[in-house]
Amino acid sequence: MPVAVLAFSGGLDTSFAVLALKREGYSVVTATIDSGGHSAAELEQIAARSRALGAVAHVSVDGRREIYDRFFSWLIRAGALRGGVYPVAVGAERVVQAEGLVRVAREHDATVVAHGCTAAGNDQVRFEVALGVLAPDLKVLAPIRDGAVDRAASTAALREAGVEIPERTTRYSINAGLVGTTIGGGDTHDPWAEIPEEAYEAAGAGLAADAPEREIVLGFQEGLPVSLDGEALDPLVLLGRLEDAARPLGIGRGVHLGDTILGIKGRIAFVAPAAAVLITAHRELEKLVLTKRQAAVKGRLGSLYADLLHEALYHDPVCRDVEALLASSQKRVCGDVRVTLRRGRVEVTGVRSPYSLVRPGTLYGEETELWSGADAAGFSLLYGLQARMAAERDRDSRDREPGA
Repeated sequence: MPVAVLAFSGGLDTSFAVLALKREGYSVVTATIDSGGHSAAELEQIAARSRALGAVAHVSVDGRREIYDRFFSWLIRAGALRGGVYPVAVGAERVVQAEGLVRVAREHDATVVAHGCTAAGNDQVRFEVALGVLAPDLKVLAPIRDGAVDRAASTAALREAGVEIPERTTRYSINAGLVGTTIGGGDTHDPWAEIPEEAYEAAGAGLAADAPEREIVLGFQEGLPVSLDGEALDPLVLLGRLEDAARPLGIGRGVHLGDTILGIKGRIAFVAPAAAVLITAHRELEKLVLTKRQAAVKGRLGSLYADLLHEALYHDPVCRDVEALLASSQKRVCGDVRVTLRRGRVEVTGVRSPYSLVRPGTLYGEETELWSGADAAGFSLLYGLQARMAAERDRDSRDREPGA
């Protein structure tokens, strides 16, 4: 019997995919590449569901370190928010999951890999572009997409097979990862509809009435966070502590409305507390140490990098080129950022760096040791010279017009 390896989250769509692949005559091996969105207990539940659905084997792979080292570390340095609001996370995770899927397929001599994506979303493209680069010999199946199965039909099929699906899972499509959780379905489809609190609660991100506001100090070296309140921490531990502090306050919540890879508009809600804190702090530190033109060029390329990653083009060599510039731009992004976590927002209250471009003896709007008053007057004269010349030219032209 041929073997199919399925990217498996234990949710509605991938659970249905197990049944569909079995009906097509495959022995199904499920593979969960943990991108950071599951507790140990949840991973056990996912494995149990795989067995209950009749998979011949289940493999769980910890992909968190790889996602941070190869992807999120660059997104911090890029400092980019898609649509000005959304910290790209899911696109990176799908690359690691595709790579893990291929490794498991090779280990089990599988000829087929499968995913549970729909026909209308970005994830199908992310998986299949990566799989096409990594393993063009493997056949790719997508039971939900290929069978045009909607959420109501897959829920009914699973219940008929004796597998109960929670109502919140049926209403919303939730993807939880290392640095963010996305929420699709339900009210997200209507761009006029406000996202209800129940959607965030379904994603485990409900507000806590007694969550304390607090001040923290983040330390950065070469653009990456290395300490919290003076304590050097492994980045995964640091992310976890930021998540615990910021999530109950509603920090990092938002709605992203934008263009999908397929060319239609899409809307999701998201929760990304740690990313919101880190990107806000990192941007303020960059303002202190980068030159004006460094910041401008790096900002444009950082946005390009986030778009490439979001739009399934991580394996395009241009991403390595952009990473090289990002790495160069971050050599002096070192120092501390003091941040206050308040309900629903992040406030930067202080920033310092040994590479600061704020010079002692130079106070904006007051005094400077770098030039004299006469120098400033001369600069103002020369700086506006071309605008003055253009204005004089236009006045002269009007004076020469007939009837003037």
